[in-house]
Amino acid sequence: MENIFAHISFFFLSVATASYWGNLIYKTGKLSDLGKQSIKIASIFITGFLITRWVHANHLPLSNLYESFMFLSWSLSLLHINLELKSRNNYWLGAITAPSAMLTHSFATLGLPKEMQQSTMLVPALQSHWLMMHVSMMILSYATLLCGSLLAITSPIITHDNTNKSLFSTNTEFSLFFFPRERSSYLYTQIESDSKNTFYLLSRDFRKCQLIQQLDQWSYRTISLGFPFLTIGILSGAVWANEAWGSYWSWDPKETWALITWLIYAIYLHTRMTKGWQGKQSAIVASSGFFIVWICYLGVNLLGIGLHSYGWFIR
Repeated sequence: MENIFAHISFFFLSVATASYWGNLIYKTGKLSDLGKQSIKIASIFITGFLITRWVHANHLPLSNLYESFMFLSWSLSLLHINLELKSRNNYWLGAITAPSAMLTHSFATLGLPKEMQQSTMLVPALQSHWLMMHVSMMILSYATLLCGSLLAITSPIITHDNTNKSLFSTNTEFSLFFFPRERSSYLYTQIESDSKNTFYLLSRDFRKCQLIQQLDQWSYRTISLGFPFLTIGILSGAVWANEAWGSYWSWDPKETWALITWLIYAIYLHTRMTKGWQGKQSAIVASSGFFIVWICYLGVNLLGIGLHSYGWFIR
């Protein structure tokens, strides 16, 4: 049942990703509706996978890399559905969040060996009621912070436009300077021919500006949601560490990078609220947070050192 749920959900996430990316090109309602329905079906099957795994293992399925990536994909899917319900222009949201859920799911199902996908008994350090509180909050914070950072990074990408053109070329200005009699007639025809293009460019720039503002606001709201999750996750982890290891904070690599992640997004929110940073400035901070989240979540465990190295690549 777990394999069936995992592969069916991956199929529908792939369909949703293709639909949303196709909608960016063709702008059709059918592709958008297909993406919406596909990601909803995928989230249902991932939920079934997590419940089946929970019942079979008698604990929340967050004990190894495979289970945490599946939970991350599930969190990204639910976050996408929530954002889509609150946003009208959702074709860019779907093009960002759907591939994120699909890639994390594909890494779990296709990138990890079968041995790591098997459910195992919890190590003694994980046999605690804090497992659900701490790990679930951390994974939820990773999902929301990664999604918010991607939305922030997308804004300056859309802003970049290489279609700026001047009304007059150099040769035209040169000829009009030496032939003043032809200047008035040429200007009249030039203005008349360019009026439609100017109106189109202005309307296009207005829509682009509106889209950039929406993405910037949604990134701010999403990161504002993920920051409390990260704070709760770190605090609950400190309490759990005191029970398991006798110390609230031991400067473990995982703990250190979690603190760095918290500081980066605290800087992001502080500059947004007090300095009024928006657009490119806040996107730079969010992009740095995006990479630091991956270092904290996955990169530290690749080294296989520290108190959080169990249940991952190196056991």
